[in-house]
Amino acid sequence: MNDNFTNEFFGIGIQNGKTPENLGVLWRSAQNLGASFIFTIGNRYAKQASDTHNAVKSMPYFHYEDFEDFFRNLPKGARLVGVELDENAEDLETFHHPRRCVYLLGAEDNGLSKQAIEKCHFLVKFKSEKSLNVSVAGSIVLYDRGINKPRS
Repeated sequence: MNDNFTNEFFGIGIQNGKTPENLGVLWRSAQNLGASFIFTIGNRYAKQASDTHNAVKSMPYFHYEDFEDFFRNLPKGARLVGVELDENAEDLETFHHPRRCVYLLGAEDNGLSKQAIEKCHFLVKFKSEKSLNVSVAGSIVLYDRGINKPRS
């Protein structure tokens, strides 16, 4: 029987992603690392060769025109976790992932919008001298979520 106080779900997506290839790679990682859904804000997805597992057919994909549309449609009770190199961000290594959350990544060149940063319940970062490819950053966050750490 499901216990609504302990069940978990999470999704991951990109705000204003630069290339559809990045989403294809992130989609593959999301499928392998247990995500419930994937999404984009702004730029649209097109099937890519980088999606070699055909993850496009295995998990829900949502597209939102802009951040307001996305934020209005966050799953009820989910916490928004922004991934951003920001002085106010918590270190991923010690972050307690929420049981039910949505991870939001920004494009490599611009990061998350100011509006997105302000609306996030949490911001996380990890040790990196410079920004990483968005699909690589997302994969690191999803891998960390899979480590047996306490949930908030």
